[in-house]
Amino acid sequence: MKTVIFPGSFDPVTNGHIDLLVRAARLADRVVVAVAKNETKKTLFDLQQRCDLLTVATEHIKGIEVIPFSGLLADFATEQNAQALLRGIRGATDADYEIQLSQVNKALNPQLETILLAANGATGFISSTVVKEVFKHGGDISQLAPLCVQQALVTK
Repeated sequence: MKTVIFPGSFDPVTNGHIDLLVRAARLADRVVVAVAKNETKKTLFDLQQRCDLLTVATEHIKGIEVIPFSGLLADFATEQNAQALLRGIRGATDADYEIQLSQVNKALNPQLETILLAANGATGFISSTVVKEVFKHGGDISQLAPLCVQQALVTK
């Protein structure tokens, strides 16, 4: 069974994340969405809320598991018996950064590969920050984030 890990803070999950997960599910038998517990990053949604939103948003995708994690991603990948990390890139800046991270993870876990998937043209401009900003200013986020995120933002 091939396992890939898609790590991130997912604050909140976006349609760009969902697109990458649909595509990842075609590449691997098991896709672990690793929701980062990062004490230094101020998030709008707490760890459990982010996991819950991801679970709802991905229930239609076969082979997805949502698991919170903290610590080194390379260690988490070993615990999950993962062969690869999946990262989405929107442009050259993302690619440069992700290549550096992949080299660090490879040094920590030589068996771990990193797969960089280019963002879909229809969702490549979406980020969690964009979703929060558009919503904050009264804009329509229906094309940017799943319905469960829209509802959670209204409640928040």
